[in-house]
Amino acid sequence: MSSVVRLPRRSHRRAGTAPAPDIIQRYDFNSVYQPILSPTHQKLVGYEALVRVSRDNQPVPPIELFEQADRHNQTPELDRHLLQLHLDNFVAGSQPVWLFLNINPATCIHPEASLERLASQCQQSGIHPEKVVLELVETASENPSALLEFIHKAKARGFQIAIDDFGMGDSNFERLWRINPLIVKLDRSLLVNAETNSRARMLLESLVKMIRESGSLVLLEGIENNAQARIALDTEADLLQGFLFARPGSLDVHQAEQTEHGLRAVIADSSEWSLQDVRDQESYLRLLRFEILEACHSLSRELPFDSACGRLLAVDGIKRCFLLNAQGIQQGNLARANPDIHRGKFNPLYHSAGARWAHREYFRNALDRPQHISSCRPYVGLPDAKRTVTLSTMLPGQRVFCVDIHPDEVFGGQISLPATL
Repeated sequence: MSSVVRLPRRSHRRAGTAPAPDIIQRYDFNSVYQPILSPTHQKLVGYEALVRVSRDNQPVPPIELFEQADRHNQTPELDRHLLQLHLDNFVAGSQPVWLFLNINPATCIHPEASLERLASQCQQSGIHPEKVVLELVETASENPSALLEFIHKAKARGFQIAIDDFGMGDSNFERLWRINPLIVKLDRSLLVNAETNSRARMLLESLVKMIRESGSLVLLEGIENNAQARIALDTEADLLQGFLFARPGSLDVHQAEQTEHGLRAVIADSSEWSLQDVRDQESYLRLLRFEILEACHSLSRELPFDSACGRLLAVDGIKRCFLLNAQGIQQGNLARANPDIHRGKFNPLYHSAGARWAHREYFRNALDRPQHISSCRPYVGLPDAKRTVTLSTMLPGQRVFCVDIHPDEVFGGQISLPATL
């Protein structure tokens, strides 16, 4: 969600409220437009219309204006005025770009009249409805059936639909599938959390993938720095928006060219980072393979288990090593990277000598690919309840050597472990 301004989420009508002076006449309004970009096409494909408000040449926080309009039951009038203002000022109407307009939920109460008025406004401004994307917050409506009716009739008139701020509040996929929007704009908090939390980043990537597979485009907004841009690009989101590329402003061909140039620079920078990440990960995997093989050789020479695993346990992300027999029964206890990590904490699952792991994927991998070091799919490890990948390989005597790694602790959780090292 843009920090510049958004239309209010709801309007509470109160009978008997005394009429107030027309707030539209008391303030000055100006449309500003924030570019929306396609990283695949490396070009600008749309603008989100926002408003700036002033009075006596002094800026007014738009939220104050909307709250005042709500108090005096003038939200519908303000909504219509702003929509007309944004349409009239959209001089890029002849360009092959979308215009994103925020629709107040109150507009959806009487969909036929609202859409007829909006279609008329588009006609007066010379903008075809197919170029207009109506942004709605699907969690904000107090009348979901009216919202769905509005969306159905809007699509029939040619308007495109975007769901805004998905991922916050009580957003859910059932409503998303019923609405079937062209575009889903994810709440910025998902991107901000993904910047500092590897688990949040994985969830964001999964969410983007799920929405795209359901048939909608995904727009990540609020991108303010290169780190967030790299995350957004890695998710393969279809559309990007944020201050890093352009702040809301007037429509200008030169500004559009600068914005597209900035996008290409960000993509080039991200590609270079990605290439370096690949190189670093390849070096890490080579080291990991070498140390696992060295540990296997030491075990074959009957060295003590802890000693044989010592150098391997010093590798970043490696937490535990253990041995299984041909039936998948654990032989002895764990060799672990930090012996004191669980001191003072009770966990009956940590000491696992004699446990049977024959049902685990990593045990079956070792049996199926005895000449390789295999990696299993991530799972929650029992000793510490953390996301774990187990690498496994067959030793002489039908023993299976297993190595637990916490992938979230390596390369910011973005390491890609192949099926076999």
